[in-house]
Amino acid sequence: MAYSNTQRAGIAAIVATAWVIAPAANAASAELDCTLRFSLTGWSAILEHAEGHGVVTCADGRTMRVSIETKGGGLTVGKSHIDNGTGKFSDVHRINDVLGSYAEGGAHAGVVKSSTAQVLTKGNVSLALAGTGEGVDLGVSVGRFTLKRIK
Repeated sequence: MAYSNTQRAGIAAIVATAWVIAPAANAASAELDCTLRFSLTGWSAILEHAEGHGVVTCADGRTMRVSIETKGGGLTVGKSHIDNGTGKFSDVHRINDVLGSYAEGGAHAGVVKSSTAQVLTKGNVSLALAGTGEGVDLGVSVGRFTLKRIK
């Protein structure tokens, strides 16, 4: 079957477009390095609650201010705060992937100076947190860690 010049040009345009779109689609699905810097203040007396704020920064230059809320329950008692905490996300493909509630579980103890390190999960996305602060706390808790965009 013979193609006309117009048909050949159309086919060439379709093939060229596919060559341009395919790498862009693969780039969009590539994993994106994102980090979290945060401050958190909380209390616990059987129920645990903490609130704070932070900034998510991704390798593509995008940033997003977020509010943080943690809720949990278990055998806990205390009061504490974390300043200049850090977090590293894994399996993020776009900045909005970091929003939502993560499953949380941990054991902690501290008097005056406290440290925390834990890994939280939300579907495929994980968040590794680290921070130091001050306060008095003792206990075991299981709950959720929620990030919401601040407008």
